[in-house]
Amino acid sequence: MQSDLEVNTLHRKKNHFYAITIILLLISVILLLILYVIEISKTKDNTNDLCLTPYCIKAANYLLESIDETIDPCENFYEFACGKWIKNAIIPPESGEERSISQIVKQLQHSLINLLASNGTEKSKAIMNAHRLYNSCIDEDAIEKEGIDAILSLVNQELGGWPVLQGSTWNETKYDFDRLILKLSEYNNYILFTVKTDVDETNSFIRNIHLGPSNIVSENLIHFSKGIKVLNAYETFFENLTRALTNDSSTIDNDLVDLLKFETDFFQQYITQDRLVFNDTIRTTINNLSHTMNTSFDFSNYVRRLYLFANISLVDTDIVTVYAPNILRFISSIIDQQSPRTVQNYLIWRFMMNRAAHMPKRFRNMSQQYVRTFHGTTSEESRAVTCAYYVNTAMGLVVSKLYVKKYFYKDARAEAIEMVNNIRNAFITMVNHSIWMDSESKIIAIEKARNLRAKIGYPGYLGNDDMAKLDRDYAEYNFNSSYMHNVLSVIRLYSKGSLQMLRHVVDEDDWMDISPTQVNAIHKLTTNEITFPTVIFQAPLFDKQAPKYLNYGGIGVFMGHEIAHGFGDEGKDHNMYGHKFSWWTKETGKAFDVHKECIIEQYDNYTVTQVNRQVKGIKTQDENIADDAALKQSFFAYQQWAKVHKNVDKKLPGLTKYSAEQMFFLNFGHVWCTKMTDESILSYLISDKHSPERFRVNGPTSNFVEFDRVFGCKPGQGNSRVNKCNVW
Repeated sequence: MQSDLEVNTLHRKKNHFYAITIILLLISVILLLILYVIEISKTKDNTNDLCLTPYCIKAANYLLESIDETIDPCENFYEFACGKWIKNAIIPPESGEERSISQIVKQLQHSLINLLASNGTEKSKAIMNAHRLYNSCIDEDAIEKEGIDAILSLVNQELGGWPVLQGSTWNETKYDFDRLILKLSEYNNYILFTVKTDVDETNSFIRNIHLGPSNIVSENLIHFSKGIKVLNAYETFFENLTRALTNDSSTIDNDLVDLLKFETDFFQQYITQDRLVFNDTIRTTINNLSHTMNTSFDFSNYVRRLYLFANISLVDTDIVTVYAPNILRFISSIIDQQSPRTVQNYLIWRFMMNRAAHMPKRFRNMSQQYVRTFHGTTSEESRAVTCAYYVNTAMGLVVSKLYVKKYFYKDARAEAIEMVNNIRNAFITMVNHSIWMDSESKIIAIEKARNLRAKIGYPGYLGNDDMAKLDRDYAEYNFNSSYMHNVLSVIRLYSKGSLQMLRHVVDEDDWMDISPTQVNAIHKLTTNEITFPTVIFQAPLFDKQAPKYLNYGGIGVFMGHEIAHGFGDEGKDHNMYGHKFSWWTKETGKAFDVHKECIIEQYDNYTVTQVNRQVKGIKTQDENIADDAALKQSFFAYQQWAKVHKNVDKKLPGLTKYSAEQMFFLNFGHVWCTKMTDESILSYLISDKHSPERFRVNGPTSNFVEFDRVFGCKPGQGNSRVNKCNVW
């Protein structure tokens, strides 16, 4: 409970913050009014060329506070577009980064808290349970009173106990690896292997079972690549957590040594694996799965029992797509070499690492201490933000229903759809002009592009008052005041729901991979569709009242990026329906490889000076090619729009010297402005397939002749390559 003193202090801090915010806003408005007067005096009777709507004033403000005009855009466009922003940006203490589009995230935080904290009058059972889940999360007093009995009971009764907590009394004869892996999977903790239901790659109208290695591989890679400081924090986390959970600490030190040796051996052997084996897939039946895998672990039995947990009885002919089968065999062989105690300790530790964030405060502090070292942060998010995000993750479509009803302007959807179609048409023109793709491949590419389905904003049923589908889909989500009970219920329900989709017909209108309140966008190759959630249709990416050069330079480039993913190294293996089918001719494939080598070499030569690490061109190639194509698509689409809508887009105050086309590029650069801690940029370079934001701006612009024309750049300058890399 907060004391009156704490509450009053918080109010004073808030009032102080609001006062500063109001003052800053007033200063911004005054400065813009001064700029407006200057523009009037300069343009005399041409003031009709200025856009002075509230949004245009806001946009002018954020761009003027971002651009560094001491930098030549032809030498380093990212520094030109973001230099002032980077200089003034402050990385929040609870985050390892700050981005120009962080305002979208911050606005989402505020909106989610407002929606979930106020228990409305909705009669929907799903919405009521979303409120209950949030309330149980925010009630820290109840979490403290509840303690750790529920989680320890689960560990001891269902998972076979945690040896490190039981010391020498742990009974090894009760060790059952198959049962442990199954139980962890039921709680959606796929620590070694992942099993999920997804679209059949050979037929996007049905689903099948997907089996593959978990992200343990990438987690270990990041973990061991970040140096001794992170490793020490990891060890401290283990020691503090285990000592806090037991009175018998006699084996903690030895168990930690064995656990670290297992992880080190795993990592060292993993990095010797051939990179190509990660791209291998095998298509088999559930009946033949164990024979196909040929490991001591019975994969067929494991998958059958897991689906039974979701009340799905598999038949022998059910199809299983196995991803990276040799990596699965490698993981299985590594497990075979370990003692039962080490394996049990490791698997329960990984499970408890994720649960600590939901336990009483002293355990959360242990987790946060490790997270801070890992990401280079100094504090954590407020409890309200943490809980709002948790509910959004757990019940995304329910939260989205509330969000769409209150915050989304439905007429923005129509403009977004128009933009996607314009950008798609620009891409089709680029395909026609391609010099490396032969006629046969072009015909199929254009057909695929026209058949590409775009999901904009939210699924249709969230836009009406009918709650039947939502209540039906979340019928089993029944929560009470016990937060840990609710947390454990959520992860079981999530795992169960995914598995149950196996017998469901594929509905093209379903949103299975992303919710409308997630700040992201995706391209799903197996269904040939792109998705842009409601929440990203905000400044600086999009606004209904914005000049179109801002929208096309913002969300338009995101749209082009997702479209382009269907036509690269991965997209070439999926046809217009998403079915697995190589539709490029051999000649087209060879020509593409030549062009992509240029991109790979270009990005191999980029260095992140902040941490003195090079970008990996091979690893990031697909995203780099999509970035390169995206900028061109959106720019050409805007050019076509401007030809039809002459003199519609007006200039922004204080920025009248820039043409509409230059403003397109300025907003494009601005949306990628980013500042990171060293720890965060290292994690990004290790785990992310995208290039750092600086090169997502300078890479595509340096390859684009239209950028050179617009800014008067000459090949050979820092931001204009002589030998431009052009795939599209």
